[in-house]
Amino acid sequence: MGYFAIALTLIMAVFVTAIYMVEAKVRDRDLAERSAAVARLFALKLDSDGNLMRAVARAMMGNQAIAEAFHRGDRDGLERNARDLFETLRSDHRITHLYFTGPDRINLYRLHTPAEHGDRIDRTTMLQAHSRKQAVQGLELGPLGTLTLRLVMPWRQREHSLGYVELGEEVKHLIDEVGDSLAVDLVVLIDKRYLERKQWQRGQALMNRQGDWDRFSSHVTLAQTSRLPTGLDNRALASLLNGESARIAEGERSLHMAMVPLENAAGHPIGKLAIMRDATALEATFNNYMAGVVLLSLAVAAGVLGVFYAALERVERDYRRQHELEHRLLHLDTEHQRMLQVEKLSALGTMVGGIAHQLNNPLVGVVNMAQLAEREAEDPARTRELLADIRHAGEDCRGFVRRMLEFSKISCFDSKPTDVAALIEDTVLMFRQTEARHLPVEVQLPDEPPLLTIDPILIRHALFNLLQNAAQATEGNAGITIRLEPLSDANSGAPGWSLSVADRGRGIAPEVMDKIFVPFFTTRSDGTGLGLPVVLHVVLLHDGQVTATNRPDGGTLFAIWLPQADRHPV
Repeated sequence: MGYFAIALTLIMAVFVTAIYMVEAKVRDRDLAERSAAVARLFALKLDSDGNLMRAVARAMMGNQAIAEAFHRGDRDGLERNARDLFETLRSDHRITHLYFTGPDRINLYRLHTPAEHGDRIDRTTMLQAHSRKQAVQGLELGPLGTLTLRLVMPWRQREHSLGYVELGEEVKHLIDEVGDSLAVDLVVLIDKRYLERKQWQRGQALMNRQGDWDRFSSHVTLAQTSRLPTGLDNRALASLLNGESARIAEGERSLHMAMVPLENAAGHPIGKLAIMRDATALEATFNNYMAGVVLLSLAVAAGVLGVFYAALERVERDYRRQHELEHRLLHLDTEHQRMLQVEKLSALGTMVGGIAHQLNNPLVGVVNMAQLAEREAEDPARTRELLADIRHAGEDCRGFVRRMLEFSKISCFDSKPTDVAALIEDTVLMFRQTEARHLPVEVQLPDEPPLLTIDPILIRHALFNLLQNAAQATEGNAGITIRLEPLSDANSGAPGWSLSVADRGRGIAPEVMDKIFVPFFTTRSDGTGLGLPVVLHVVLLHDGQVTATNRPDGGTLFAIWLPQADRHPV
C-alpha cells in the first residue's frame, strides 16, 4: 500500500508538471501570436498614416498660394498660407512635422520650428526621394532621439522642380493605437549606438519628457504606453534581445514580454518594439482550475486506495486458498512428470521411425541395384553403372544422416551451383528403381534449365519425398508430372524457379490441408508424418516456399519455389 501511495503521488506530480508545461507552452504561443499581430498591425498603421500624408501632400500641391510662395522662396507666404493647414493636421491627425525643402535639399521653411532653416537635409527618405524622383516614406531616427514616420514627396510644376514637401509624425500615438487594439503595452527601445547622449537629453527636454539613459546598458526607452516594470533589468533585456520571452513579476501582476525588431526607412535595425502582456487574470484562472483538479484527483486517489486495499484483502484470501490447493496438487506432479517422460519416449520412437522411413527408400534402391549388378556381372559396363548408382545412393544416405544430426539446430548446409535439370533426372531415376508399380513420370523442363546455388542432397531428398507422396496418393497407373519453370515471388516480386510435382489422386481433404506440414501428422496407418515437414524444412533453409493445392481435375500439386539469387554458404 505504501508503494502504491508513492506511485500515485509520483503520477500526480508528473500530471501537475505536465499541465504547467502545457500552460507555459500555451502562454508562449499566445505571446508569439500577439507579437506577430503587433508587428502586422504596426506595419499597417505605418502604411495607413503614410497614405494619409501622401493625400495631404497632394492636396497641398494643389494650393496655388502655397505653390507660388514655395516657388518664390517666400517664408512669410508659406507661414500665412500653410499655418492653418498644419495646425489642423497636428490637432486632428497628429502630424508633427512639415518641411518645405528646395531642389538642392536645402531646407526653406519648417512650420513646426520656423526659426530653423537653411540646413541641408541628408536623411535617408530625402536621399531616396531625390534619387528615385518619387515619394518615399519610412521610419527615421532623429538626432534628438525622436522616432518619426516621414514622407518626402518631390514637388514639380510643368516639368519644373519646386523642391520637396516633407511631413512627419512621431510614433507615440501609433503604439498607443496598436496597444489599445491588441490589449498589450508597448515600449520602443532604441539601440544607443545610433544616439548621442547630449542630443538625446536635449530632445527629452524639448518634448518635456523624463528619460533614463542609464537604466539599460545597450538601449534607451523612446516611447511607451505604460510605466516600465521594475523587474525589467539588463539581464531580462538581454534575454529578450536574444529572441526569448520573459516573465516578470510586478507586485501582484504577472507580465509576459517579447520583442519584435524595428527598422528604419533604409531597412537597417535601429531597436526593438517590446510587447508586454498582462497575464495575471489568465494565471489566476489557471491556478484555480489546477487547484480544483488536484483536489479532485486527491479525492479520486483516496477512493482508489480504499478500493485497492479491499481488493488486496480479497486477493490475500484467494492466495491462501490457492496455496492449499497447490499442496493438494503437489503429489500429482510426480505422476505428471512420468507422463511427460512417456510422451517424450513416444515422440522419440516416432522420429526414429521417420528417419528409418527416409533411409529405407534409398536403401531399397541400393538392394535392387545390387541384385541387378549380380545378374549383370558378365556386363562390366552395366555393372559399373549400377555400382555408381549404388555409390550415389549411399552418399545421399550418408549426407541425409549428417543433415538429420544437425536438423534440430538448423546448421549450415553445403550449397553450391547445381544443374537443376540433372538433379531432377537423377532423382526420377532413383524413384523409378524404388517404386514398385513403375508409375510413369513426365518431366517438363525449360529450354535452358537454370544453374541454382542449392544443397543438391537436400533438394534431391525433398523432391524424392514429394514423388513418394505422389505415388502413395495415386490410384492405378496414373502418371506423375514434374515441372520446372521460372516464377517470381507473389509477395516480393523476387525472381525464382518453381519445381512442382502433380499427381492424379483424390486430393487432400480441406480439414487436413492445414496440418500436412505438421511433424508426425499422418493419415496413413504406416506413415511417420515426417516426409512433408522435411520438405518444408529443406525449402526454408533455401529461403524458399512450398505450397500444396488441389487440382481442379483431381489430384494434388506440390510446388517448391526457390530464389534465383545466389546463396553463399553460411
